[in-house]
Amino acid sequence: MNILGINAYHGNSSVAIVCDGQLVAAVEEERFNRVKYAAGFPAQAIRHCLAEAGLTIGEIDHIAIPRNPWARLGTKLFYALRMPRFALERSKVLTRFSSIHEELAASCDVAPETIKGKFHRIEHHVAHLASALFVSPFEQAAVLSTDGLGDFASTMWATGEGNRLKVHGGIAFPHSLGLYYTAISQYLGFRKYGDEYKVMGLAAYGEPAYQDEFRKIVKASNGHGFRLGLEYFCHHKSGPQMTWGESGKTPVLGQLYSPYLEERLGRTRSATESVDQKHKDIAASLQLALEEAYFHLLNSLQRQTGKSAVCLAGGVAFNCVANGKLFDQTPFSDVYVQPAAGDAGLAVGAAYYVYHQILGRPRCFVMDHAYWGPQFTSEAIQRALQNSGSVGTGCSVKQLPSDELATRTAKHIASGKIVGWFQGRAEWGPRALGNRSIVVDPQRAEMKEVLNQRIKHREIFRPFAPSILEEATADYFERSYPSPFMNLAYSVRPEKRAAIPAPTHVDGTGRLQTVSRQTNPLYWGLIKEFEKLTGVPVVLNTSFNDNEPIVLRPEEAIDCFMRTKMDVLAIGDWIVEKQEPCASSS
Repeated sequence: MNILGINAYHGNSSVAIVCDGQLVAAVEEERFNRVKYAAGFPAQAIRHCLAEAGLTIGEIDHIAIPRNPWARLGTKLFYALRMPRFALERSKVLTRFSSIHEELAASCDVAPETIKGKFHRIEHHVAHLASALFVSPFEQAAVLSTDGLGDFASTMWATGEGNRLKVHGGIAFPHSLGLYYTAISQYLGFRKYGDEYKVMGLAAYGEPAYQDEFRKIVKASNGHGFRLGLEYFCHHKSGPQMTWGESGKTPVLGQLYSPYLEERLGRTRSATESVDQKHKDIAASLQLALEEAYFHLLNSLQRQTGKSAVCLAGGVAFNCVANGKLFDQTPFSDVYVQPAAGDAGLAVGAAYYVYHQILGRPRCFVMDHAYWGPQFTSEAIQRALQNSGSVGTGCSVKQLPSDELATRTAKHIASGKIVGWFQGRAEWGPRALGNRSIVVDPQRAEMKEVLNQRIKHREIFRPFAPSILEEATADYFERSYPSPFMNLAYSVRPEKRAAIPAPTHVDGTGRLQTVSRQTNPLYWGLIKEFEKLTGVPVVLNTSFNDNEPIVLRPEEAIDCFMRTKMDVLAIGDWIVEKQEPCASSS
């Protein structure tokens, strides 16, 4: 049984392929076309996933699309009458879905009649719920999906038992925690699609001085829900203006906050203005109000279901600060957030919803790692190195036996070098988790500034992540619950903060990745070798990129390495070293 899940004409367009219940491949289109959060039709991702499975499109039995135009039809018609321009834009997207059969055939260079698979339309949040539950390790769990907007809903909750998902309720447009967070991020001057995670990092520098005002902007309501103070927003009047139909462009969102917000909080910050304490305090107030509504949802869900485990999905599930407080703020004792919890994960969710909920097949798969993207042979890497003229200038290139790679690389890290680490299959989701990473010594406090200013070229307040040997988590953090996908932030033990200052955020937390020897033995081995040299079982890990999607191919890794001030590139079993050190250069 072969199922293709396709998230198309939506931000983070992506594809996943499931064969006899096993995930074979999953990848976002942005990794191929190099456009962040790329929308449109994921043709390259489709071709890759089919090739990885060794299948043609004619051998696919089912095609799952996480969009249902009939969901909440009454609500859609009501707002269509109030917002005709928004309705027109949405109708253009739905028109493209009507020709998805032809576009799929064209992307595979076959005639449309070659495609025999049955098409299924799965509601947006149902696919989110399925993406969390059906790949989790839990036989039973409460499930919550919370994001901006999908099929005119922002939130949905359910119970999962075995291969069945039972939806209990949801929250419809215009009330949305995702749109709330985006609107305030825009007000703070972070207007690009996907900028919300920057504001989450900024919040740690402030105090919730505006909490009383924010409790009017978003507030928990009786029962499960929350309500927005709609006078602070404009999306319910004009519609959230979204442009995400084209594969070659990053999606764009129009302004979501109203003039009333500026009346209450003051003039909006432009993107070129400095960030002052007021902006930091507003970010902290934003985060606190989100957490209050989020935990209200979770506590209500736990009371309703009685489950001890919860699975989370949707863009809000990437709020690692809130997730890290879940064990203190709710009765849940287990949590699962898959690595592509946002809209990319819809491809996995739609495919598994078809397999389990529609076809009734038993569960047989757990996503315990994120390595579902393309990989490259040593020969392909060697060709890329040979074809790169820049590598031959001022660099030494050497192939190493596999047992020497971790040892040599760990020595470079311990000596203060900045290392690009390109290994195995690319990660699924927005986090670099040890296969497409830049890795440095966490003991050197200056590394945060070095990386932000000289490698990543990004805001100085943004934190970096510690990758830690799973078995050492309790020694460095105040919680030991595994966080393999970097979706939980824990407090670093006070006595350990001086040992790992570079990835410890200003509030004493770290958005950690726990690294298992079973799921990534090579990355685990690198950190273990670093521990042997330094006594510290932690490295600082950030994504291998520079204001672009995470590198996918060897050519992109080599290009990023050469144009930035990295010192060493460990790519497959090859080590590339710049002859002049870069980490300390200005």
